[in-house]
Formats: sequence, structure tokens, C-alpha cells
Amino acid sequence: MKFKDYNLHPQLQKGIEKAGLKRPTDIQYKSIPGILKGEDVLAVAQTGTGKTAAFAIPILHKLHVQKQQARRDDGMRCLVMTPTHELALQVAKVFQDLGAHTLVKTMALIGGVDQEPQIEALKKGVDVLVATPGRFFDLISQGHLRPERIQILVLDEADHMLDLGFLQDISDLHRKLPVKRQTLFFSATINLHIKKMAYALINQQAIRIQISPKDPVSKNVDHYVAAIEMDDKRFFLERIIKENPDSKILVFVRTKVRAERVSKAMERVGIKALTIHSDKDQQDRSAVLQQFREGAIRVLIATDVSARGIDIPDVTYVINYDLPEQAENYVHRVGRTGRGKARGQALSFCSPNETELLEAIEGYIGKAIKILDVERGEYENTRLLSEDAGLSLEDILSEIEDLEAGQKRKKKKK
Repeated sequence: MKFKDYNLHPQLQKGIEKAGLKRPTDIQYKSIPGILKGEDVLAVAQTGTGKTAAFAIPILHKLHVQKQQARRDDGMRCLVMTPTHELALQVAKVFQDLGAHTLVKTMALIGGVDQEPQIEALKKGVDVLVATPGRFFDLISQGHLRPERIQILVLDEADHMLDLGFLQDISDLHRKLPVKRQTLFFSATINLHIKKMAYALINQQAIRIQISPKDPVSKNVDHYVAAIEMDDKRFFLERIIKENPDSKILVFVRTKVRAERVSKAMERVGIKALTIHSDKDQQDRSAVLQQFREGAIRVLIATDVSARGIDIPDVTYVINYDLPEQAENYVHRVGRTGRGKARGQALSFCSPNETELLEAIEGYIGKAIKILDVERGEYENTRLLSEDAGLSLEDILSEIEDLEAGQKRKKKKK
């Protein structure tokens, strides 16, 4: 079946065609008909399978037809709630691109930026609001938003909502919304907490969709793990980057300070790498992501919170410089590569004190990750041939102290 075979409005079909979408993915094929009928949907699918378009396409069709038939503009009809600023901007862009020829107006509402332009935009009329919880509830309390008019609620990356502690926010939102509404619940992973939150929001007759439940990671990704000492990881990252000069590489680390430290280490050996984490303001984060998307930089160092759900084209490698402390985050990290029909590589550096994390990851994904054996001679050569090999322990400790002091100064300013 092709998208042109769906009974979608011609103005929406123009946007779909311009986006290069021809045939629906599995999640789109299973979600779109039910959403068009007004059904509640609880969907679980891997990252990179087209979840955003799965709900954006039917919502755009429904709202465009409504606006054509309406005598007056009733304001916001759809709320898409996302956990992070970057994901909100990304989802809003999908709606805007696909709905470019429709009557539907979409807006991203995020914190970290001046609220006055957002308030003015809301006054002019918005049909689809893609929001993060903080700013959304701020504007409700100030009287600038009326959630009782919302017809469709979408929770995107719902599992991450729980990771960030948004369960209370979602419960508060539930009480403010009309009882009669359509609720769409999309997530990359599912667990007992997710189910509990979902069942509190959707009706019992909701359509339940789960794609590849036995294998939560994309089949387009090759997975490897290498045993690397914690202090030697920077040498191996340097080597991978220099051996793949044309590749786009996304590096995941555990903390904000560590992101900056790894970036500094790459800078010392002549590699330009930018960072993205929650200590950076929204303007900087957006600029960094744009440069990475466009290929102006090819190495991005990120924490889990900042890069969750981000759709960046042509990422060749995902490097787990630090293994994630929560096994399900491995799925989200490696989902940044191997998207669509592209093939991707996921390489994890595992130090001796991370072996339990590796075991938890393998248990979660249901299979062992292929071990990349590094012979002792090759290991030593990687260290010795690095341009950073002469850095003393004192220099490293001094650098860490400087970074931590900088983080403390930023917190005080806030």
C-alpha cells in the first residue's frame, strides 16, 4: 500500500509527497487507520521507524478537514507533549513540513527562551501545540492556554517522560483535559510504569500496537563492544574519528562535565567536537544540532537527556563512550543510527567497572553484543600513537577541576 492510496486530503498528500514518503512503515500502517477513526492508540515501536509521521499524518488530515468545515476558529485542538526541547522542535517541524499546504498551524512551546513571542503567537491562533511540560504549565497558570478545548492528546517518547519525573505533570494535565478526547500514546520501550500511566489516560478499547517486541533495537544496526580502560577511552575515540574522516559520529557520555572533558580531549588532538547537554541554553543547543545535521561538524558529544528522540540524518556511528546506567537508554542511543533503510554501527567502550551495565543491556535486548577483540599490541599502539598520549595525570585532574568549577559558576548564575 502507498500513501497515495489512503483517503487523505489532497493538500496533505502534497506535503507527504514533498517529504519523500511513499509507503508507510509498519507503525504508520498500523496506526493511521485507527487514528483517523478517532480511536485511542497505545503504540510501542523502535526508534527510527517513523513514529512521528504515524500520528502527525492522520492528525493533520482530521484538523484540516475540521478547519475547512468550521465557521470559526476554536483555537488549539491538539497537544503533543514531549520530554525535551529538542524533540519538541523536531516534532513540530514534522507537522509543519507535512502540513505545509494545509490550514493547520503548528507551534513548538519550550522553556529556556523568552515567553513573550510565544504568547503573541498563541494569540494569533495555533491548532497543534508541541510542548514540553514546564513551559506549558507555566502558561496555563498565567491564563494564556486553555487545555479544556483539546481534542487530541499525544504523549511522545512517553517512557522518557517517566525517566525525567514527569508523571505528576501528566496526572495534572489529565485532570485539565476534557474527558471526551482522543489520546495517542507513543513510546520506544514499554514497562510496568509505562503501562500504568498509559492505562490511566486511554480508554479500555484502545488499539494496542507493538512492533518487534522481542527485539527492541533496529535490525539495521551492527553492535559491538570493546573492553577499554576508562582512562584510555579518549585514545580509541580519537582513532575511530580519524579513521573515519567522512563519517558523522554521535558520542554518548554519562554526565555534562564528562561531555566537556571528552570534547577538550578531542580538541587537543585536532578534532573539532561540539557538546549538547542541559547546562547549555536553548539557542546554543539548537545551533549545535543544526550544525551536526548539516554536516558542518561531524562529531557530537551528548548526554542521554539532551539527545533522546532526536532524528539526525546519516549518523554512521553511535559510540557509547560510557555505558548507560539504565539499560533501555542503550536502545534509544543506538536508535540514532541505522534509521530508515540506512545501515549503522554502534560501538560501546566497556571498562572493567561497567561489566554489570553491559550484562543488564544484553539482558534487556535479549542477546549478547558481539565482542570486538583488541589485541594487546594494537591496544598499546592506539595509546602510544595518540597525539594526547603525553598528557599527565596532573593535567587531567586540573582539567576536571576547571570544568567542575565552571559548572558550579553556571548554577549560581541561574
